[in-house]
Amino acid sequence: MADDRLVSKGRYRKVEVRIWGDERFRNLSRIPPSGKGLWLFLITGPHTGPIPGIFRAGRASMAEELDWEIEAFDEAFLEVFREGMAEADFKARVVWLPNALKHNRPESPNVVRSWGAEWDLIPECELKWKCYYRLKSDIYNICGEAFGKAFEEALAKPCPKAMPNQEQEQEQEQIKERGYASGDISPNPNGHDLLGEKPAEVTKAKRSIVPVQRIVDLYHAKLCPPLPTVEKITPKREGQIRQRWLQDLPDFEAWSAYFDDVLASPFLMGKVPGREGRPPFRADLEWLTNPTHFTAIAEGKYHR
Repeated sequence: MADDRLVSKGRYRKVEVRIWGDERFRNLSRIPPSGKGLWLFLITGPHTGPIPGIFRAGRASMAEELDWEIEAFDEAFLEVFREGMAEADFKARVVWLPNALKHNRPESPNVVRSWGAEWDLIPECELKWKCYYRLKSDIYNICGEAFGKAFEEALAKPCPKAMPNQEQEQEQEQIKERGYASGDISPNPNGHDLLGEKPAEVTKAKRSIVPVQRIVDLYHAKLCPPLPTVEKITPKREGQIRQRWLQDLPDFEAWSAYFDDVLASPFLMGKVPGREGRPPFRADLEWLTNPTHFTAIAEGKYHR
């Protein structure tokens, strides 16, 4: 059963999606460009679908719907993006609101099963891959196992070709650190890259970038559940992930193989009963990236 403590106790009001097409509503003065105005549009607009938080929509179409200039739309979206409330791949025309499921829980597993047809219409891209594993984790943790199984039955995993390679990951991480959403919403026309830097400068910067969030996403995809999800990337956790990337696991193939080793250990996965009536031990990402524990796992200590 889902943990009732995870269910939001806030008060809600129903808003009809069709309000955006209502003649009287459209005759009102327009919403001025702002982060708050865009957020209300993102969660209630005609682009929204049955799957909480992910939908197909382009910058130009949303800006036109709001009667905003595209530059004003971009500025408003950056506000929302920087608060962690939305992400977008505008090349694929995919927008994602990461916390939507927490406020729009499906009423039954059958509702989750009905998402399949809509999911197939979302273009394949890195963001769809990221959304899939976050939704899967949230469904299990917030709604329960029956909902999670329905999710896995109904929604096909994104094509592996859509998963970014190491170089693409590092580019996206660098862009995100500078405040841009994925999909290039602020191009530079002066012959430099999106960040206004020369190619040599970008190459040098890439080498020092560690895609921490993507590694967390991979952990969720491979091991959660039953291992606990990462609710917050603390400085300690980030530091350990960076250390493992720079010293032991320099690419996603290495991380994937490492997580496969963890998956093969009944003890680490919480399948070995605890001693003297204690609950089984379950590893988590912070424990797995600890240097001492990493060495022990690499040497096969927990597989004997």
